[in-house]
Amino acid sequence: MASKLSEMDEVVKMIHTNILQNQANDQGQTLLVVVSDHGMTESGNHGGSSYEETDSLALFIGPKNYASDHTLSYHDTIFQVDIATTLALLFGVPIPKNNIGVLISQMVDSMTDEQSLRALQLNSWQLFRLLQAQLPDLSCRKFPCDAFITNSGPTISECKGSKEKLFCCLYLNAATLHDTWRAEAVIKSNTTEGYNTTVAAYHEFLSRASEWLSHKATDRPVSLVAFGVAALIASCLILVKLLFVINKEVLTQEIQDVENYTKPWKLDEVFIFLGILILVISMGSSSMVEEEHYIWHFLTSTINLLFFRKAIQSFDLNKAVGDLISVGKENYKSGCQISLLVLTLFSGRVLKGWHQGGVNWTNLPDISTWLEEAGIQYINLIKIASCIMIIMLGIFVLFLLQSKTKVATVIGFSLLMSGLLVLQHFMKHQDLSASYNKDATFSVQVFYATLTFTTVTVVLVLPWIMPMKTREMCSKWNLYMSASVPAEVHNMTPIFVLKDSLHVMGCVYITSWCLLQLLLQRPINAMPLLLLNVQILAYMLAFSSCGSHHKQWVEITALYNLGMAGHFALGNSNTLATIDVAGAFIGISSHSTFLSGVLMFIITYASPMLFFFSLVMYISIKVRICPLVTGDENSGEILKSLLGFPCLVPLSINSILLSANTIVLVLMRNHLFIWSVFSPKYLYVCAATACVYIGVFIVVATVIYTYIVLFWLRRSLSIIITIKENDT
Repeated sequence: MASKLSEMDEVVKMIHTNILQNQANDQGQTLLVVVSDHGMTESGNHGGSSYEETDSLALFIGPKNYASDHTLSYHDTIFQVDIATTLALLFGVPIPKNNIGVLISQMVDSMTDEQSLRALQLNSWQLFRLLQAQLPDLSCRKFPCDAFITNSGPTISECKGSKEKLFCCLYLNAATLHDTWRAEAVIKSNTTEGYNTTVAAYHEFLSRASEWLSHKATDRPVSLVAFGVAALIASCLILVKLLFVINKEVLTQEIQDVENYTKPWKLDEVFIFLGILILVISMGSSSMVEEEHYIWHFLTSTINLLFFRKAIQSFDLNKAVGDLISVGKENYKSGCQISLLVLTLFSGRVLKGWHQGGVNWTNLPDISTWLEEAGIQYINLIKIASCIMIIMLGIFVLFLLQSKTKVATVIGFSLLMSGLLVLQHFMKHQDLSASYNKDATFSVQVFYATLTFTTVTVVLVLPWIMPMKTREMCSKWNLYMSASVPAEVHNMTPIFVLKDSLHVMGCVYITSWCLLQLLLQRPINAMPLLLLNVQILAYMLAFSSCGSHHKQWVEITALYNLGMAGHFALGNSNTLATIDVAGAFIGISSHSTFLSGVLMFIITYASPMLFFFSLVMYISIKVRICPLVTGDENSGEILKSLLGFPCLVPLSINSILLSANTIVLVLMRNHLFIWSVFSPKYLYVCAATACVYIGVFIVVATVIYTYIVLFWLRRSLSIIITIKENDT
């Protein structure tokens, strides 16, 4: 540290020497300002709210020493807000609109008395205007001042009473003294005492006004803050309680898995809670908030390794089974799971190295920097290849349906057309400067319309079309070839169609969202989007296997962690500087704050929203036929089994993080980094909360709408069959 301080001393000395040389050559006067951002304790800690950490240096070095003709009080303590006011008045520019600083008196020693008082007057006008904004009743006309001018000099009134009267009195006292001094200056009878009295009156008003405004901006009603925090904690506890209740119901309902659920908590389940605890604790450290992406990458990679370990264990256990055919099938499933998890781990490692992120190690090289240095042509090739792969993956997953229907073919063709529109835009407007002309804007608008129409049509129409193909779907069992069809078959039919409908909708959601992000995100993020898509689909295939030995809430938490890790893998951070503002104007022909804000939200939370869209497909692969087919089925119970975990898990995690961040923000309100670290982080948490509620709403609306349509058609069909049987 001593060598570093000596180095900085030499830098300041060199700058000051050059300033003196310029001054000797009559090249103007220069003020050298040396300030530090924070202090440090004896043990080296910095960034806290202790006196040693908040005490910092403000050194003003002029070309020569100016000796004042007046005896002024010397203040060795100033506030950071005072620097902006002082520099503005020294440069002769307007004071920042909402600045509440006070002029540093020692900085105007080189000015004349008239210039110094004028600077104090401008500073007083600034604070008086801010006071009027906070106190609408503040008007000096309502509070007549007792100060007046006589032949023997000005008479100053005693200031007391309400805030409005107090500030008005202080301001009028200073203004009266200033007018007196100027009147005396005309006849050249002003004295040092009159100047000092006027300066003291101005400083009295400025110090009182600045202190009150600073408290007004930071003081909050304790009762309201406590009520808000208590409400957040209560909401968090309710959501977590509901999650445990549903988990307990699953334990009692799924008889075949009782042994799996009654065992002590497994390693992956313990790690999920440990990961949430790590996140909550890390929020109290400014450095951990700045480097939060490392925590999410750690959670994602570790849970993948735990899944990999469990898949290996199941692979070994299956060898003890006596039936060789069963051994082969189970080992094949375990082998597929292992391959998919390896693919997920590899993709996650590439995503971690794509953007360095954070604050402390942004100077280290990453993949995106290498590609940008290599040239735009490589980035364009990767972008086009990623688009083609996303289209192929979407069509591949679409045709994984158990029932190959013409509806799936039509939907696949629609996704292909949307993807070709994106490819056409990329091929035609590879130059970034050409992507903002009218032709490019029109092509983007056509894509917006096509993608929106395709997605909305699929979601609204698909449940009405899929049941018409039930006979073809069930023909392999020859159920409809017989004259008598059991009642259980009619009950199972809507469940099969619900499963396939949600599968198709989830595929359309995921593919459409990825195509939209390819168009909006920076070109360098094309490969991360593809890798996120690969990870999501690999998880879907791994979790769909009958050999999956994970609880649903563990799998959904793993998907949630994947979405948050992807959020940082796309170049986002907890600082506002990483928000992609340029992408928020793609496809907008005229300025619209609302549309730009929506697009900015879509770009920033691309990965978390992709997680919620994947939940629709996840629900389809977790639909259990047998428990849903009962003699007196309850729609509420069915919907709870479908939506319980997918909705409560993200809501609970987000509620825990939101409550913890709120508590940390209240506790850290006096921290030095409250505005640069903790406040931006809280803005991101609030926006993430909106993302969670929007995502949960989309999932709930999709599933409930599909369920209502299918089971309404089923009942209508059963009524028609009953009528025909009665007629015969």
